[in-house]
Amino acid sequence: MADRTAPTIPVIALTGYLGAGKTTLLNHVLRAPEARIGVIINDFGELNVDAGLVTGQVDEPVSIAGGCICHLPDEGGLDEALAKLADPKLALDAIIVEASGVAEPTAVSRVIRFSGVERIRHGGVVDVIDAVEHFNTVDTAEAPPARYSAASLVVVNKLDRIAEAAREDALRRVQARVRELNPDAHVVGAVAGRVDPRLLYDVDDGGESGQMSFRELLLDESAGAHDEHHDHVPADAVTVVSDGAVDPGPLIDLLEQPPRGVYRIKGTVAIGRRHYLFNVVGTSVHVTTAAAGTGANHLVAIGTHLDTDDVRARLEEVLRPCSDKVAAAGMRRLQRLRQYSI
Repeated sequence: MADRTAPTIPVIALTGYLGAGKTTLLNHVLRAPEARIGVIINDFGELNVDAGLVTGQVDEPVSIAGGCICHLPDEGGLDEALAKLADPKLALDAIIVEASGVAEPTAVSRVIRFSGVERIRHGGVVDVIDAVEHFNTVDTAEAPPARYSAASLVVVNKLDRIAEAAREDALRRVQARVRELNPDAHVVGAVAGRVDPRLLYDVDDGGESGQMSFRELLLDESAGAHDEHHDHVPADAVTVVSDGAVDPGPLIDLLEQPPRGVYRIKGTVAIGRRHYLFNVVGTSVHVTTAAAGTGANHLVAIGTHLDTDDVRARLEEVLRPCSDKVAAAGMRRLQRLRQYSI
C-alpha cells in the first residue's frame, strides 16, 4: 500500500502544435536555479530539448518512441517512464511530459491522470499557442477546438512577432475563444516561451518532505516583485501563515474557487488533529495527509496580475483558527478530496 503521507511529484503535460514553442518554453523553465526536473519526450517530429539542461538535473531524458504518447497502450511506455522518474532517489520537483505536435491535450491529460504509478499527481496541462499562426492553423472553425477544454494554463507565445499596439487584442482574442469552452483556464502571454517557472512547479530548498522552509516562504513572498533581471514576467505570490486548526469548509471553498488570477495554491493546514498537504493547479485540488511533526499552517497562492490585498485577506480568513467543533459536512468534503487524490 502506498504511503499516503509521502510527497507526490506533479506531472505536467506540455502540449501545442509543432512550431508553437513548446520546446523553447521547456528549455526556459529547466533553467530555474536548483530545480530538479524529469523530462519525458517522444520521437514524433523534430525535437530540440537542451540535453545539457536535462542531463544536468536527471540522469537522462526518457524518450518515448512510436509517435504520440496518447497512442501508447495502458501498460507500456509512459507509465514505465513515469515510474523511473518517480524514484525517490531522484528527488524530483516535477516531471514534464512534452507531447508531440499532433497530440490532443485531452488525451494526454487523461493518460497522466489515470496512470497507475505511485507518488505522482496531475500537475496541469500547459498548452502553447503561436500568437501569429494560431487562427490560421489550429482555431479555424466556428466552434473553438476541443483542446481548449483540457488546458489549465494557455501560453500565447511569440507575441513579439505581433505589432506592439496589437498584442493586447491578440491575447484577448485567444482568451475569449479559450473561455468559450474553459472559463477557468489561466491565459498568459509570452515571448520566446518565457513564463515564470514557478507557475509550473516548486523548487525544493532541502527542507523536510511536504513542508516549506522559511527561505522558501520568503522566496514565495518576494516573487511578486518585478526583478529587472528576470527574462520573463514574474508570477505574483502571496503567503499567509497561522497557528491552530481551521474549519475545512471555507478552506475547500477557496481551493475549489481560487481568487481571480490565482493559478496554483500550495500549503499545509491543520484540520482537527491532523495536518493536510494541499496542492491546487487550476481547478484540480489534490490533498494528502501531511507527515507527522508538521509545523504552522501556511498557504501560498501563485498567479499573475493578482489583487494581492484581496488574496491575502481571503487566505487569512480561511486560516483563521476554528474554536468550535469541526462541522461534519466539511470533514466529509475533505475526505472525498482525499479519496479523489489517491
